[in-house]
Amino acid sequence: MTTARTAFPKTLRAVIFDLDGTLVDTADEFVPVVQALRAEHGRGPMDPARIRASVSNGARALVSLGLDMPEDAAEFEQNRLRLLELYSEVLGTLATPYPGIVALLEQLQAQGIAWGISTNKPRAFTAPLLAKLDLQPPPGSVVCPDDIGNRKPHPESLYRNCRDLGCAPHEAIYVGDHLRDIEAGRRAGMYTIAASYGYIEAGDDPLRWGANAQAQRSTDLLELILHTPLQDIA
Repeated sequence: MTTARTAFPKTLRAVIFDLDGTLVDTADEFVPVVQALRAEHGRGPMDPARIRASVSNGARALVSLGLDMPEDAAEFEQNRLRLLELYSEVLGTLATPYPGIVALLEQLQAQGIAWGISTNKPRAFTAPLLAKLDLQPPPGSVVCPDDIGNRKPHPESLYRNCRDLGCAPHEAIYVGDHLRDIEAGRRAGMYTIAASYGYIEAGDDPLRWGANAQAQRSTDLLELILHTPLQDIA
């Protein structure tokens, strides 16, 4: 594995996205879920912005945040399962692709560039979400933690995406809204773009992640990927 920076692909064959907070805005589904879990414990609503910022950290982080509960608490697992049960009831009802994503996917298809997804979201939730969104063209590869032995920031999922999409890592771009996404992409030898419009926690700074470029808005991605390769930002 390499941690060296990779230049913008001379031949771009694939673009791979993280899911929540990068390709799709799912926070409007998680906010009421966390609030409902809190209500079941007799807690009042919390600042929705705090919930949104933690969505990319997964169910465990949301339980810890929402209930102020350490992961080694005896009742933690039952609350994690309850949160997932609540989420399954609203899955796909409020989630939407970020602005500009549909147009970007259409442009990738027009230029013969494949696209895929590498996510830490379990397939049991990823598959029905994508089915409801019905993104066109559909992704040529979707890799979930169920499919691999090592989650991001390990690059295993990205290597599998590349095999599925028929490209080498240096011929692909990875876009993500978390440090672990950029670390995974760099370790795989990919050009990386930090989605700073995504779910960024207070005190975190995407400029420190070591990405090659940064998208302040999701609508910036088309320009960054297809029109104007940038110099490294850090």
